[in-house]
Amino acid sequence: MKYPTLLIAMTVLAYAPATEAQRQPAPVQSFKVVATFPHDPGAFTQGLVFAEGEFYESTGLNGESSVRRVEIATGKVLQEVKVDSAFFAEGLALVGDELLQLTWQHQRGFVYDRKTLKHKRTFPYQGEGWGLAYDPAGGLVMSDGTDSLTFLDPKTQAVTKTIRVRDAGRPVPQLNELEWVEGEIWANVWMTDRVARISPNTGEVNAWIDLASLWPRNQRQPPADVLNGIAYDKSTRRIYVTGKKWPRLYQISVP
Repeated sequence: MKYPTLLIAMTVLAYAPATEAQRQPAPVQSFKVVATFPHDPGAFTQGLVFAEGEFYESTGLNGESSVRRVEIATGKVLQEVKVDSAFFAEGLALVGDELLQLTWQHQRGFVYDRKTLKHKRTFPYQGEGWGLAYDPAGGLVMSDGTDSLTFLDPKTQAVTKTIRVRDAGRPVPQLNELEWVEGEIWANVWMTDRVARISPNTGEVNAWIDLASLWPRNQRQPPADVLNGIAYDKSTRRIYVTGKKWPRLYQISVP
């Protein structure tokens, strides 16, 4: 009578769901460069947003931080507002007709009118500010350099939920600049050439995009050596990426 019991136990084990430790790491995807555009090599890119045929960009470093409107074809800065030198600006998101900009360690965000870039108000938040992105269907989401993503109410910036990002059960820290792309959160991972495609429901990494060959490392000179900046044009489904103080910005396609 022991054999049937053993057979049942083996059958249950065979069909048991995989644990986090048993899951396979997310696949790594390639990419193709569709077009290349000039980018201000003095821009320490922290946040990048596409809106109505132009970019809005947040640049960082104390004394160099700004929010600006940029012409895509030429990289020309059409409009710019400097951030007080006490602040190190970070991520940027467009919510309606307002631009929301984070600061690194001051736990203070700035709100600007999109058309004039006039400062309207500030808002508080907890922890460090790194990346910021907004999608009407997905909401406002912020990174803080850890493996956590914090969702905020787009009107009040109050915390609504937090998820932890994992790849096969392993934490994915150093999450930086964010963008919503077709229902996923895409995140630059600080000091790497990879972008994580994250499920906003589970925090699981669906896939990685390896952009190491986008601008060969032997051509990079510090501080122009770090990938950071993702923007998405929903109407045409175009994806744009760049880096901190990179001289070029790229439109890419991903399978």
